[in-house]
Amino acid sequence: MPFDPTLQLDSARLALTPVRAGDAQALFAIQSDRAGMRYWNHPAWTDLKQAYVQILDDLAALDAGTQLKLAIRECVDGPLLGIVVVFAIDETSRRAEIGYHLAPSAQGKGYMHEALSRFAAYLFDVLRLRRLEAEIDPRNVPSAKVLERLGFQREGVLRERWRVAGEVSDSAVYGLLAREWQDRADPAPH
Repeated sequence: MPFDPTLQLDSARLALTPVRAGDAQALFAIQSDRAGMRYWNHPAWTDLKQAYVQILDDLAALDAGTQLKLAIRECVDGPLLGIVVVFAIDETSRRAEIGYHLAPSAQGKGYMHEALSRFAAYLFDVLRLRRLEAEIDPRNVPSAKVLERLGFQREGVLRERWRVAGEVSDSAVYGLLAREWQDRADPAPH
């Protein structure tokens, strides 16, 4: 089932919309930053064409219903500040994986927590997923804090999972269940 290409998820300060061709330069700036890409599963980009190819792939996946990548913006027509994505969607098990990335200039403002909160609400409440998973490099402490603040639990470590640019790294696996999200979002009155 394809995703709606006009989807817009709003939060207090942000608008999440599908990535578009005009986002290529900003996406390249984020994905070509070696420090920012240190904990990713692929090396930093070296050519702007990589951003255009990625966006075309993202739009095809959106149309096929296999992945939904949304740009994080301060307003609908604002520049791309980062991305949130859901992929590896298993409709039978009602589970999927999420990923996220934020430009260094947008970090430290609570944007990722706000964007992922809104995204998780959509994934659980609208898409009716039962489980979300995230896989991060365990050395990426800020990313772990974002997940834990949302209620994700660290469920294990996949040792020596990735080899990127000659560096071998582990992966920490995090999970969040819909019922945990609901309990967190709607605490029972006392």
